[in-house]
Amino acid sequence: MIQSIVHIALVVEDYDEAIDFYTNKLHFTLVEDTYQAEQDKRWVVVSPPGSNGTTILLAKASKSEQVPFIGNQAGGRVFLFLGTDNFWRDFNEMKTMGIEFVREPKEQDYGIVAVFKDLYGNLWDLVQFDEKHPMFNRVK
Repeated sequence: MIQSIVHIALVVEDYDEAIDFYTNKLHFTLVEDTYQAEQDKRWVVVSPPGSNGTTILLAKASKSEQVPFIGNQAGGRVFLFLGTDNFWRDFNEMKTMGIEFVREPKEQDYGIVAVFKDLYGNLWDLVQFDEKHPMFNRVK
């Protein structure tokens, strides 16, 4: 059996500002932006550069009960983990692009990590795994 997690839905306030943030500040690729007339919504998918794994579905809040979760999908915990093959390259580039880091870089047993906020406040780890860590070969 072969299965994989294909998309993770991220609730956003606005499609275009979310696309702008992910493509211009994080350098993600816009994989798909398709209007779905029957539901009057867009199917917007982005992916980190060079990735062929799980993608992010940017899902605009369409009901009032979804709005409070914009920027707080994990109740204040780190929600998503962006693996990199070069931590300092990406950290410095992200700082230059105005990305807010709420936890500065730290060496851990598994690698080097820092926590940043996306445009709505969701927390992300930027992480480069140590070569002995099981995830190392998935991000190089």
